[in-house]
Amino acid sequence: MRAGYFFFNALNRAVTAALTSCSDGFAVATDVAVYVCDPKSPWPRGTNENTNGLLRQYLPDGTDLSVYTQRAFDRIARELNTRPRKTLGFRTPAVILAEGVAPTG
Repeated sequence: MRAGYFFFNALNRAVTAALTSCSDGFAVATDVAVYVCDPKSPWPRGTNENTNGLLRQYLPDGTDLSVYTQRAFDRIARELNTRPRKTLGFRTPAVILAEGVAPTG
């Protein structure tokens, strides 16, 4: 039992390191920020999986993204960001972001 625990932890660390390394390379190559959930912090994953499910309503798994325009992606993002979420007290991600960003000018 204990050997399995150590194997799982070593495997988990290796996979996390590989994901982090890949995401770092992707971020540098594309200038897009990438976030990898910490395996010891499961709470962000539920929100991530829920958001993926919402996104799949617009872009089913296996969809060829090359046929979409930036305008189409912007519309999807706007709709998702203005959709109330239970985890946010039925506020929208756009409202939460606006509350967290100091006004300028």
